[in-house]
Amino acid sequence: MFQATNASLFKVHIEGKVEELTSNTLSHTFSKEGTHSYTIIVSAYNGGQFVSKTVNVTVYVEERSGLVWSDEFNDGSLDLSKWNYETGTGINGDWGTGQLDRATDRKENVSFANGIVDADGGCLVITTRKETYQDRDYTSGRINTKDKGAWGPGHRIVARVFPEGVNHQGQGFAFWLMPQEKPVTVDDIMWPQGGEVDIMEYVGSIPYHNLGTVHYAWEWQNNEYQEWNHGHLGGYYSYETQQTPVPEEPGYGGFPPLESDRNAGSAGFHEYGLDWYDDRIEFFVDGHVYHIHYLNDGGGFVVDGQDQKMVTQIDGRRVTVSEYSNHFDEWHPFEHRMFVILSAGVGGSDHTYGGPIVPEAQFPTSVYIDWVRVYRL
Repeated sequence: MFQATNASLFKVHIEGKVEELTSNTLSHTFSKEGTHSYTIIVSAYNGGQFVSKTVNVTVYVEERSGLVWSDEFNDGSLDLSKWNYETGTGINGDWGTGQLDRATDRKENVSFANGIVDADGGCLVITTRKETYQDRDYTSGRINTKDKGAWGPGHRIVARVFPEGVNHQGQGFAFWLMPQEKPVTVDDIMWPQGGEVDIMEYVGSIPYHNLGTVHYAWEWQNNEYQEWNHGHLGGYYSYETQQTPVPEEPGYGGFPPLESDRNAGSAGFHEYGLDWYDDRIEFFVDGHVYHIHYLNDGGGFVVDGQDQKMVTQIDGRRVTVSEYSNHFDEWHPFEHRMFVILSAGVGGSDHTYGGPIVPEAQFPTSVYIDWVRVYRL
């Protein structure tokens, strides 16, 4: 409601539209989900005279359940309103993991394809190549949604991926999350204090399993990196049995798989995702939950101040259950929004997940991403 003495007409500018009224009351529904700021201009008229007032409001509209964000990769080019190219060699010149590759934004490393068998439509293609480029002998592709899309508890985040070319030790692909948010007291948040979630970590040296992991710190340490200050809890998924395997950590071996071996992750598309709740993260492949991580001490076990992990039976399946990652008051990493990363890599050392590249590894290595989708739970 607005007031103006002797006004005979009101005009209200709101969300790019003008409403004309003879009364001083307007009902308007904001429908854009999330938190957004709006400028409202109200003008009151009496003959040729008028007065105006501008009001700025911030409105939160609760997200509905169901699909809230997606990229189906059907347009043949990268949607830069959703994604960023990440180029270079990252932290320490090796992405912080001992990798040998340089990420580029060239079509040789990030491209699009139609007609891929069993795809729902077009596919994003991330390709690793063995080639001399600038200072490296390998190139790769890497994109992320930083500052353009980030999600936290209350969401399902899932991608449909076919890592066809990942067949040898040293080759790998990841679909993972890094922190969008940080405490207001720091300019940037250090790893692993800010957390990391690996939804899909598929490597050629472990061809029959996927790894879903959380990385976190045990202490805040004034937001500074300490080599010892890194906790991680993960669970493997067996494509053959659709649960945590026996043994629960399979180790390297069995590569390259035969093209006809449907028990290898490189044999076809699978849906890799997580359901993110206030107290836990549930990792799944093709709808089969194989790792549940509880954020707080006592969520999955007794309260004892210890990180724990064990395999248990849930609904007749072997599931890895782990806790916990909320170790200090300054920041609880998995209670905040994180952005999506899709990346390929070439391993250069035993420190690299998946191990160093072997001489018989074949290139180029392509991974097909059918879509990435985010749902409100």
